[in-house]
Amino acid sequence: METQKWIDKGYDLIVEFAPKVLAAILIWIIGTWIIKMLMKGIKKAMTKANYDDSLKKFLLNLLNWIFKIVLILVVLGTMGVETTSFAAILAAAGLAIGMALQGSLGNFAGGVLIMTFKPFKIGDLIEAQGQIGVVKEIEIFTTKLTGLSNREIIIPNGALSNGNIINFTTEGTRRVDLVFGVSYDADIKQTKEVLMNVLTSNPKVLQEPAPAVTVLELADSSVNFAVRPWCKAEHYWDVYFEVTENTKEALDAAGIEIPYPHSVEIQKQG
Repeated sequence: METQKWIDKGYDLIVEFAPKVLAAILIWIIGTWIIKMLMKGIKKAMTKANYDDSLKKFLLNLLNWIFKIVLILVVLGTMGVETTSFAAILAAAGLAIGMALQGSLGNFAGGVLIMTFKPFKIGDLIEAQGQIGVVKEIEIFTTKLTGLSNREIIIPNGALSNGNIINFTTEGTRRVDLVFGVSYDADIKQTKEVLMNVLTSNPKVLQEPAPAVTVLELADSSVNFAVRPWCKAEHYWDVYFEVTENTKEALDAAGIEIPYPHSVEIQKQG
């Protein structure tokens, strides 16, 4: 009798739970197939939209986990497990983690914006957050630059995406702004010719847009000239230093004086 009682109870359990277990297994198989098809479609859409590889990988992993968590909740619900409290626990845990990682989430959102709208790319020379450097790496939370003195600069993406960004590489060319002062005794036309010859003789200075030499101001002890050559972005510092050095040599060769600041002392005799 006791054995028959246990057999009957086992039979009842099988009758009660077998359909639920079979339904859960079926839902898991179909759900897994649907998630796989969805992920393939999303991956193709991201590739077609030219998403950054690191962003694409991160978002695909994130979406895959979200879909699987939803599928698990559906399977548990099919088997009769109460999922309301489980979902509430997940929501509370997510909120707590979000509050704890508020700054990191801001950097994550900034990384997504940068990788989506692409205000710059790897290899671009940019100025942002008071730093100038060549973009070395764009990550989800930070962007790495190589500074002009070969330093690695790491900028959080949250601040980077919300601040001003100057991209010197986008247009392909840059203007070098230089100022040189000469004596009031110097001939203006001769000085302009000497300065223009320095620019036109430098192979890294572009002829289009044309370089310019103009009188900038009549200062206290000098006539200042604005010298504006154009060059490729990667030649900026070469042109800056070469033109500065060659200008000094050319002015000396032409006998044009470069004045230097001086002070006059007035002594009062009592």
